[in-house]
Amino acid sequence: GSAKSLIAAEHFNRLAREKGLSARATTSGPEPDPEVPANVVEGMKSRGFDVRAHKPALITADQLKGADLIVSFACDAGRKLAPGKPEERWDECPAVSDGFDIAWDFITGRVAKLVGRIAAA
Repeated sequence: GSAKSLIAAEHFNRLAREKGLSARATTSGPEPDPEVPANVVEGMKSRGFDVRAHKPALITADQLKGADLIVSFACDAGRKLAPGKPEERWDECPAVSDGFDIAWDFITGRVAKLVGRIAAA
């Protein structure tokens, strides 16, 4: 909940607002870092997002109760905590630690497609 999913949630929320959608994304993870990694803070800042105050959170069943869709990055928590909820797995996403820009391009491309599908529905 401190790198890939944070990028996805922040970008999703920006695009959803721009399109006038009520859908919103949150972020959490099964083993959250104590803070957002410096390369993520800097990478997001360079794209107009201030995530310095974000505190990574542990994923819980309560968080997933109201979810219409769970997007996961190589994580089985959604299946375990919210069986039966629709889920998209973006497991092939490159590691943010291997290059922020590469991960950014992958994630934001997927998010743009997702927002497009929601807007069309």
